[in-house]
Amino acid sequence: MINPVWLRSFCTLVEVGHFTHTAERLHMTQSGVSQQVRKLEEYFGVPLLMRQGKGFTLTDAGERLYAGGRPVLQSLSGLKQQVGLDDPVAGLVRLMSPGSVGLKLYPQLLELQRRHNTLAIDYRFAPNVSVEQAVANNTVDLGLMTRPSTHEAVHCRAMAKEALLLVTPAVVAEPDWPALLQLGFIDHPDGSHHAGLLLGANYPEFEHVSQFRKSGFSNQIGLILAPVSLGLGFTVLPAHAVAAFAQPELIRVHALPHPVSETIYAATHRHKPVPSRVNTVLTLAEAQLDNG
Repeated sequence: MINPVWLRSFCTLVEVGHFTHTAERLHMTQSGVSQQVRKLEEYFGVPLLMRQGKGFTLTDAGERLYAGGRPVLQSLSGLKQQVGLDDPVAGLVRLMSPGSVGLKLYPQLLELQRRHNTLAIDYRFAPNVSVEQAVANNTVDLGLMTRPSTHEAVHCRAMAKEALLLVTPAVVAEPDWPALLQLGFIDHPDGSHHAGLLLGANYPEFEHVSQFRKSGFSNQIGLILAPVSLGLGFTVLPAHAVAAFAQPELIRVHALPHPVSETIYAATHRHKPVPSRVNTVLTLAEAQLDNG
């Protein structure tokens, strides 16, 4: 493989036209420049220039090497800049989070991308266990989780809190225990966990979500409140998912005596530096989620 240092010396010599001045520009000795040119001639097996004191005339081979070598040097220079570049608003950022967090955050990230079209957002909705694994495997740059990671390769820090809310059909004025039993529970992938946290803190009768008739289930975060709005049951959801529901007049959110919130954690790979563009997204996420 051709030595790029030798090639740079040769191309600079061609452009300057003088051995001494080339040595000065490259902060080398004149003999060092001559030696590198001879090494190129040995490498290609042909003379590249005809020396005339401290000047020279290019051979046909020398002209061909300069014509082909200059773009190579420019490409290497561009590659160096690209590798060293850490633009805070350019490049791909891969995120993953549970659905409620995504409903709140994704529109804000699209607005960020609209302002900086050199930025690309790849957002996936997934449960905590999948988020954790994706961060550990380096398939996402940033994960947002509602529990701390136990994986050795994942670094977590608390960044915000999200309230859990009891949601019933709009006609339910008082969500006492008999009313909840009569309604039945609209379940979802985190339904048992969320109900256990919120109902367990507010209803002494509560032991397990199985005490309620299961009157529906959806694994799509945007659809969980649809059966609630039709009077088919109640559910417990994080606040961002409730705020995103398109028909709030059909549901009722109840303030309970003992509020319960989940902590949202920012998860990154423990052994990989966080690029500036990921920090840009993380800063925006923290500001948006911390504001409720």
